Amino acid sequence: MRTRVTIVTAALLLAALTACSSSGSGDDGPAADDSGAPVDEPTVSVPAAHQGDDLKAAVAVYTAAYFAGDADTAYSMLSTRCAKKVAKGSYADVVKQASAEHGEDHAVSDVQAEVSGTTGRATYKVTGLPEFDRKAQPWALEGDAWKYDAC
Repeated sequence: MRTRVTIVTAALLLAALTACSSSGSGDDGPAADDSGAPVDEPTVSVPAAHQGDDLKAAVAVYTAAYFAGDADTAYSMLSTRCAKKVAKGSYADVVKQASAEHGEDHAVSDVQAEVSGTTGRATYKVTGLPEFDRKAQPWALEGDAWKYDAC
């Protein structure tokens, strides 16, 4: 199952990098200005419909790791605040128990993400386990990664 989480994570990162890369043909914009004068960089804004995409991806990876029993990945996705509240060993026990009791194949669906600055709220369903469905679950943006903050 660790392979599945790794594949999912790699696919999500590849998709994010592909979406952000340019065609590289060199014909897309003006040539570099070697005069030493600053050149205005284009402003890129994320369309409102995609502002929560990174948070949605984080929810999917965290949930997959949680039910796969991948305690290292799941724990690494806890916010600093939550990680201070629970020891890694205790958290690993919870994750392994969840995997043993429920199995590993429980993808998220109907993921909705609301982002405001460095805070986010995720609402989603867990396939086959409605007791794990969440509404407005708190997440925190730490550095460039979304972290589970519902502790």
